[in-house]
Amino acid sequence: MIFVAIDTPDLDRAVHLARAVGPVTGALKVGLELWAAHGPRGVEAVRAACPGTALFLDLKLHDIPNTVAGAVRALAPLAPRYLTLHASGGAAMVRAAAQVAPAGTTLLAVTVLTSLDATSLESVGQGADSEAQALRLARLAQRAGAGGAVCSAREARSLRTALGPDATLMVPGIRPAGANAGDQARTATPREALDAGATHLVVGRPITGAPDPADAANAILASIPSEQ
Repeated sequence: MIFVAIDTPDLDRAVHLARAVGPVTGALKVGLELWAAHGPRGVEAVRAACPGTALFLDLKLHDIPNTVAGAVRALAPLAPRYLTLHASGGAAMVRAAAQVAPAGTTLLAVTVLTSLDATSLESVGQGADSEAQALRLARLAQRAGAGGAVCSAREARSLRTALGPDATLMVPGIRPAGANAGDQARTATPREALDAGATHLVVGRPITGAPDPADAANAILASIPSEQ
């Protein structure tokens, strides 16, 4: 499944994009840009623009356990299919969130952001090995009750082996062959990500920045083997 990233603070544009690409992919991601500008109202507007689409609410919650658990409770009425929190918040934080997550919502632990390269990781004290760091955080989060992880395609194969076949691996940083990577440091094509073990893909600018987002979404879907 491809989740199209509706990353814009412009509610009219968000609704337009949802109407254009929601029927194509059946899945939409709402992140911090729209949330910061419009909050729950923005999420509800996107969902209303294309009823029946799967919602990935990518808020990357990260705070003390009690606060994150309270946030998960507050988000329950939006009924997201997936909701993110940072695995680096620790096992107690993930466990607190998992204990209150509503039925039908899978918590996904963000491991290493796809914008970070080896130099960036070293500068924040995480070492240069993104795969080792993603694996460590994903295992921690799974033991604490998360249903899967967010990682780049470069780490997906190791995480699939470690977490097992039932874990959800959401992979952003997807770029069709020849597309500009933009601010993403660890990218992959849709086929590469799926071959590495991804469950779902997140695609933003290659679709939303295209002259015809629906056509761009269809082209990416067409590049994925039918058995996937």
